[in-house]
Amino acid sequence: MEKLREAPALETARLRLRAHRLEDFPAFVAMWADPIVARYIGGKPLTEEEAWTKFLRYAGHWSLLGFGYWAVEEKETGRFIGELGFADYMRDIQPSLGGTPEAGWIFSPAAHGKGYASEALGEALAWGEMRFAGGRTFCLIHPGNTASIRLAEKFRYQEVRGTTYKDRPAIMFSRG
Repeated sequence: MEKLREAPALETARLRLRAHRLEDFPAFVAMWADPIVARYIGGKPLTEEEAWTKFLRYAGHWSLLGFGYWAVEEKETGRFIGELGFADYMRDIQPSLGGTPEAGWIFSPAAHGKGYASEALGEALAWGEMRFAGGRTFCLIHPGNTASIRLAEKFRYQEVRGTTYKDRPAIMFSRG
């Protein structure tokens, strides 16, 4: 299968999933600097430098692997509200994810509680089912992040086991 070099545009009723753009970076930095956003992902807000590294990693995933994260924007306003997609972070974790794509999602607090994550994840997973052999993906979620656990379970992710990543507890989920 041909590798994509940039995120394909996907749409839902209210959202556009697209490649990250340089003009997204200020909103991206603000989102990742928010303690609410960072609480379950790494435990601390990102600096602008750390956010820049993460931002560039998304383009690299698409360019080298043919999959990655999408920027999520509201159709009505064009506002960047979060991101989601698939990655291979080559995590030093047991059990190993073994090159299986890892799904992830993150939304700014202003977008919480509106059903955006569910809407966007459904579209991304449909894309992934056609793109990945067998449609199998994993996700790693902090045990305190009940909203993300509910979302994963809604989309048929099943708990595989508890684990630790970078000295923080995590639950590994599998789908497909």
